Amino acid sequence: MRLTWVQPEDLVAHELVQSRAEGVDVSAVEAAWRAAGGSIEASPDGASDDSRLRDRARELLSELDRLTTAHRVAHPSAEEPDAWVDIVAQWRPLPVLAPDPTLDRLHGAWLGRAAGCLLGKPVEKLPRAGIEAIARATGNWPITGYFTEVGLPADVAARWPWNRRSRPTSLAENIDGMPEDDDLNFAMLALSLVEQHGDALTTEDVAEAWLANLPAARVFTAERAAYRNVLDAVPVGRAAEVLNPFREWIGALIRTDAYGWTHPGDPATAARFAYLDAWLSHRRNGIYGAMFVAAMSAAAVVCDDIETVIECGLAVVPPRSRLADAVQIGVDLGELPLGRALDELHAAYGDLHWVHVLNNAALIGYSLSSSRGDLGTAIAAAVTGGWDTDSAGATVGAVCGALAGASALPERWTKPLRNRIASSLPGFDGIAIDELARRTLALCT
Repeated sequence: MRLTWVQPEDLVAHELVQSRAEGVDVSAVEAAWRAAGGSIEASPDGASDDSRLRDRARELLSELDRLTTAHRVAHPSAEEPDAWVDIVAQWRPLPVLAPDPTLDRLHGAWLGRAAGCLLGKPVEKLPRAGIEAIARATGNWPITGYFTEVGLPADVAARWPWNRRSRPTSLAENIDGMPEDDDLNFAMLALSLVEQHGDALTTEDVAEAWLANLPAARVFTAERAAYRNVLDAVPVGRAAEVLNPFREWIGALIRTDAYGWTHPGDPATAARFAYLDAWLSHRRNGIYGAMFVAAMSAAAVVCDDIETVIECGLAVVPPRSRLADAVQIGVDLGELPLGRALDELHAAYGDLHWVHVLNNAALIGYSLSSSRGDLGTAIAAAVTGGWDTDSAGATVGAVCGALAGASALPERWTKPLRNRIASSLPGFDGIAIDELARRTLALCT
């Protein structure tokens, strides 16, 4: 049985990439890994299953952990700090926002998150070319609705296979409510955490909630690594750092919308909650991505323009960080047509893994800026980009849904959701979306 995202022989190549990004000299470890016969090509899901390499991989991962830890101590980054106090010291002024969302705006946020996620689910892991080929072949180009395989030629289907797990529930002809997805599970879990703990929330509370509510097979990349570490009695404060080369990937970014929705008009507090959550599994830009989304979410449910929303998100991110640069690059491309903008983004970030935070944050920045807050335009752009399609789609969908409000969202996106979400979380499977909105509003008063 393969256990992706945690097998040592699969992690070495990913950690070599991540350590280099942090400025660590890993040439000796790379040479040792090559000499042992290990691959330095990091596959999307870990392709190796050579047990002969496992012991050597463990040794080298320990050495990489020693090197990165020593580097952090000796060379703390002023541009990309991890400590809360150092991050806050770099915040830019936040606009003053009204703290009074309506139920319609909060309902729109939940609906938009679900719709964007659902659009991206069946084409997750496919490249841009495959997404475009499928959409064109089924009369859905530019993308204006959920994907379908009705009329899809056999040769296109064979060349660009759907996401196998999502296909039965996420194609237009199969949709019957919002299917289970980590992008919605984490939003609902965050809502539950705020309900239970309020302002007293800690990272330990987040860790306990994961173990109590999330099946291990329904967490991925950095979340799976942190989950394993907590079970292995690694201190919560170190769970993001041990055998976790995914600490700057997108996982924390997808978890924090609800911290913004429950703190409307207060991006600073939303960002603090996001930091506490993200600290369990991420560092540096992985944390900033979570704070960026939480702050935008706090703004989106009370203000009326996408520029203010993006401004709030960027205000809580260290301004010289790679995350800030990525978002700004995407925003600055907002006047370009989709194809040209995606060419620019892929030229800048195409070397990164499709689940990394930087490429997806740049795409999110572009999708929000170019759409001017229109839901359909934004989620179509995010999914067409071809990286983490369901997560990027969910994030921009939530922002645009909140700006518009549920009553203004087109039925072609909301009606197939059937006002319900499937979930692996206890007590949430089949929950009504409008009930989630009411529970969110209850926390805002």
